[in-house]
Amino acid sequence: MDAKNQKPESAVALTADVISAYVSNNHVQADDLVRLITEVHAAITAIGRGQKAPDPARKPTPAEIRRSIGRDVLISFEDGKPYKTLRRHLTMRGLTPESYRRKWGLPLDYPMTSASYSEQRSQLARTLGLGQQRRRRRTDAAAPDGEG
Repeated sequence: MDAKNQKPESAVALTADVISAYVSNNHVQADDLVRLITEVHAAITAIGRGQKAPDPARKPTPAEIRRSIGRDVLISFEDGKPYKTLRRHLTMRGLTPESYRRKWGLPLDYPMTSASYSEQRSQLARTLGLGQQRRRRRTDAAAPDGEG
């Protein structure tokens, strides 16, 4: 039978065939199975509509995550470029820090600012005396005047 005479199978049936073949030859965690089914089904339906299959983001390994955090820069998983702070870069790509962490499987405490830049900003704030006025007012109010 040639391809033109074959009855087109449903996306669900094709997805089931692909998943069963994959699972029979590979070990898959139960948590990953749902994601795998979703991605395969999305790819098959996109191909059926004549669109390019979506490119799933590859999750970085723990070693890659550690290497992406430098003292002076953070390496973005979106484009592989170094940044002192990721927030503006992510905003330009329509991401929030939370969605970026979720997309790439990063830990909740993954920094959005390099350590040296944070220290530099902290030192500047101390030099300018930011946060000191409230502390002075509280100590002045708490100390007795001795007059009375």
